[in-house]
Amino acid sequence: MSTLMVSVSGIRGIVGDGLDPHTIVKYTSAYADFIGGGKIVIGRDARISGEMVNNLVTGTLVAKGLDVISLGICPTPTVQFTVKELNADGGIAISASHNPNEWNALKLLNSTGQFMTPDENKRMLNMLNYESSGFKPWNKVGKITQFKEGIQNHINAVINMEHIDLNSIRNRKIKVLADCVNGAGAYVIPDLLNEFGCKVVELNCEKTGVFPRPPEPIPENLNETMKTVKDADVDLGIVVDPDVDRLVLITNEGEPFGEENTITQAINFVLSQEKGNVVVNLSTTRAVDDIARRFGCETFRSPVGEANVVIKMKELNAVIGGEGSGGVIYPALHYGRDALVAIGLILQSYANFNGTIAELKNTLPQYSIRKSKMEIADINPDNIIESLINKYSNEKIDTVDGLRIDFEDHWVHFRKSNTEPILRIITEAKTDKEAERFAKKYQSEIATIIKNS
Repeated sequence: MSTLMVSVSGIRGIVGDGLDPHTIVKYTSAYADFIGGGKIVIGRDARISGEMVNNLVTGTLVAKGLDVISLGICPTPTVQFTVKELNADGGIAISASHNPNEWNALKLLNSTGQFMTPDENKRMLNMLNYESSGFKPWNKVGKITQFKEGIQNHINAVINMEHIDLNSIRNRKIKVLADCVNGAGAYVIPDLLNEFGCKVVELNCEKTGVFPRPPEPIPENLNETMKTVKDADVDLGIVVDPDVDRLVLITNEGEPFGEENTITQAINFVLSQEKGNVVVNLSTTRAVDDIARRFGCETFRSPVGEANVVIKMKELNAVIGGEGSGGVIYPALHYGRDALVAIGLILQSYANFNGTIAELKNTLPQYSIRKSKMEIADINPDNIIESLINKYSNEKIDTVDGLRIDFEDHWVHFRKSNTEPILRIITEAKTDKEAERFAKKYQSEIATIIKNS
């Protein structure tokens, strides 16, 4: 059974089992037809299959008459940033994010450096039905340009962001452990931290592209990292996923800072410098609302997914936004989740704070979030959500992406998966005990709905 997944987030699959050369050429060709011409920025994460995929993508674009600006191994946000900086016509980031070694993907960008909108994605997929291949003759093929300045230009832009006081960060002499899971972060994060004047302890920063542990930066995958943070006596730990769009922090005590707290603290810092609207997705912590109110600002919520958050941020001219998975979007630099940007905002927050990173965490609104999922077999998830909508119709509900219900003491978000027969359930309350209790309550209700279906 093929693993290929096609969505607004791109084309993703297991190499050799769904994501094969024919598939890569087919979708790249459709993308080239959608763009029409001009120059395309290409970058890839460090995984072993990246060179093969990169060669197929580059060859297809050139054969279609488009020029390729090649960044080599770099973060996905570096591709996004470079598309914007060079006024390119599009970009492709070759990365399967936090998926294991055997996966890879094409993340397709528009001319603004953002993920294609749902409408753009739909029009691109319609290009798959073109009868004409559109491949150019020998004298009209595109050209390839190596652009080795991409990463350094991105670093320079981050350290020169408006609200960054480089001297104050350097004077704090912050000692940081960096865990880059041997991905693209190894090519940029230590250098970025050195530019900020940090003393860097490297962990999993080998440029092998082979992940030494499950690459998603969630606590259960970071036991060794948390222990090393404590043993190395650093001020904080920084962990990125393989393509460096998510930032996860570990406190000086070797405990998770909390990925929901990454976006919360970034928003807290930016709003302390400039007031404006905030946009996060429906599955992100309520702490963001509390912080925004503290500064007299308003929080708006979008469906889950970077492209959806960006659409709403642009619509509302938001000054900061993102997702609770550690994805910070700061439009002053570019519209995309960017761990480099997040690191800059967090380091400045820490430099301004007279205490440890654990103490900084304790200044944020305190909530506990639970993310679970339920197998629903062949039951239509829309029917389950419809039953829940009917049950809670008198409560404060939002149905733009599944169902979110806000209560005084907690909230819950139900979402169907587009790739698995499961229903995702995110609950948040003031304490671990309460969050767990509510999670079990809703799981029980769904089980009853399934039983009666």
